[in-house]
Amino acid sequence: MKSRSCHYGFSLVEVTLALGITSFCLLAVLGLLPSGTKISRDATRSTKANLVAAQVMNFLRSDVQLPPGQANKVCGDGTQNCSWANLHGHWAQVAQPDNLYFTNEVKQTGNVVNSPGNMPPDAAFVANMKYLQPPTVTTSIARITVAWPAAGAPVLANGDLDLTNAAGSREFFVTVNR
Repeated sequence: MKSRSCHYGFSLVEVTLALGITSFCLLAVLGLLPSGTKISRDATRSTKANLVAAQVMNFLRSDVQLPPGQANKVCGDGTQNCSWANLHGHWAQVAQPDNLYFTNEVKQTGNVVNSPGNMPPDAAFVANMKYLQPPTVTTSIARITVAWPAAGAPVLANGDLDLTNAAGSREFFVTVNR
């Protein structure tokens, strides 16, 4: 009587081919990780730029809607010691763009800057507010450009931003007074 021996399993060649195909697929997936990380980082920065622009737009809009005699409460604590306070009503008289700087946590840092070269060291975003001519007490439109990193978008002599070395920027238009 013959005994039947059955050998089930994979040969060494089959295992080697399976490992080769698996490693090829893993290399392709791992090759996509850097671009996915860059896309995620860019999306995060773009979202933060939108938050910066929303802060600037909200302030400019609320500044002109104060009832007569009411104090500007932009600082939140009742004092006028924050850097936003000196923008109150000034959008109607200024022809030079204003620049505000924000940290990576989307918190305003430094003071309102009308001149180039005064960037705070912790600035990650710069918001440039250009009031389209002629700004008047009744109507004005502001072009807000938010760029990052702030060091890559220096302020030019005319008050605009130089976006040639910026990693990204967003542009918004807002009516300051309707």
